Amino acid sequence: MNPHNFILSPQLWTGEGKISLSMVEEQLAFVTRWNVSQKDTTGRVQSIQEIQIDGLSENMRNDLAFYDFNSKNFVVEMENLNIGRVVGTGVYDDKLIAWEFRENELNFEGFETYFLQEDGSYIFHAEYVTSDQFRTCIDGKIWKIATKEEKNVEKNNN
Repeated sequence: MNPHNFILSPQLWTGEGKISLSMVEEQLAFVTRWNVSQKDTTGRVQSIQEIQIDGLSENMRNDLAFYDFNSKNFVVEMENLNIGRVVGTGVYDDKLIAWEFRENELNFEGFETYFLQEDGSYIFHAEYVTSDQFRTCIDGKIWKIATKEEKNVEKNNN
C-alpha cells in the first residue's frame, strides 16, 4: 500500500517556506497552493501549483502532469510561462517523492524532493538552475487542506 496522498490522489495542499534566488541576497518568504486533480482515464494526474513570493506582485504558476506510474517511478511534465514545457523523471518510496529535470533543449534543470512526515505533511527542498546560471533554492513544508467532511469528522470526534 502506498502511504502518499500528495500527487497520487485528488487533494488541495498549502504550504510555506523560504526561497533563495541567486540575484537577491536575502531569503524571501513564500506561500504555495497545490490543486491535484483526479487521475484521468489515461492515468495522468494534472496539478496546478501557485506560488506567491513576498514582495513580488505576480504569482508564479506551474502546470504539472504526473503519469506512467509503476511501483517506484513516474514521468513528470512541468510547464510555466518562464521556461515553457520540460519533461522529467520521478521516483517514490514509502518516505519520499522526488523528481528531476535534466538534459533538455531549454538548458533548464533541477529537482524537487518531498519527505513524508508522520502527520501526513511533507518537508520539501528544490533547486533549479537555468542556462544563464540563475539559481533558485527552495525549502518549505506543505500540508493537505482538510475538506468540509474531514473537518466535520474531526469536530465530531472532539
